[in-house]
Amino acid sequence: MRIQNTTVSVQVPATSANLGPGFDALGLALDLCDVLSVEATTGAVEIEVEGEGSGDLPDGEDHLVVRALRRGLDYAGAPQTGLRLRAHNRIPHGRGLGSSAAATVAGLLLARGMISDPEALDDDAVLQLATEFEGHPDNAAPALRGGVVLSWMEGERAHAVPLAHAERALRPVVLLPGATLSTHQARGLLPEQVPHADAVHNASRAALLVHALASAPELLLQATEDRLHQEQRAPGMPESVELMRVLRQEGHAAVISGAGPSVLVLSGRRGDLAPLVRRFVADPRSWRIAEVPLREVPSTPVVG
Repeated sequence: MRIQNTTVSVQVPATSANLGPGFDALGLALDLCDVLSVEATTGAVEIEVEGEGSGDLPDGEDHLVVRALRRGLDYAGAPQTGLRLRAHNRIPHGRGLGSSAAATVAGLLLARGMISDPEALDDDAVLQLATEFEGHPDNAAPALRGGVVLSWMEGERAHAVPLAHAERALRPVVLLPGATLSTHQARGLLPEQVPHADAVHNASRAALLVHALASAPELLLQATEDRLHQEQRAPGMPESVELMRVLRQEGHAAVISGAGPSVLVLSGRRGDLAPLVRRFVADPRSWRIAEVPLREVPSTPVVG
């Protein structure tokens, strides 16, 4: 395997995982993308970051995109090289919108674009490698494939399938707080065991959610009921969970986006949600509300 293309770019979207009851299994891609380009060089690693994370992210080999790119080259049997990476980051960090999954998928896809045989890093390989970085595929799968994706693990092997026609049910709105919460901290709030009745409840709602997304959007509110992780994480993001409760009481299919603290309304309008945010959060100016369409196209590297 050789480096064939010295300049490659890619756009990778934000994602929202879980969607309520689909814990570590369901996710969707949002049309809010990081744009990255890489140039192979004979020198050391050079990184330029604009937007989210500028000034805070590592500027060398520890940068997540660089680590993923190098893992992809190793996997394909390609030589390593100097890198000049440019990133225009639009995905907020630490808000439950899959910024780390986007960076990982971006690095792997940049590696695909560089090598002489892209099939050596096909989608299955990228999903598997991204899952090794992330620990689970629920963000990586939609970041790679776009749309709404159901993913699961079989042993250590990651799998994913798209949900057909789900875009018909969705009009996503993201409610973004000023506060951040690390995925590690959010996961630390979860209990090791759950009551059997709660597990049964979530299994039924996750199954209903697949149906609602595919063909019955009128069932989205009932289908997004969760007992396994959102309320349990309230101590780490009390305002987000309370806002989610209020929105649901008002009939909106609201969920915590990924590990939080952002709130996702699966089908709504900014004008309907903004008054509720103003009424029920302490500082409405610290929250941003945006209608962000579903991104349905897969992420693909572009050479040149």
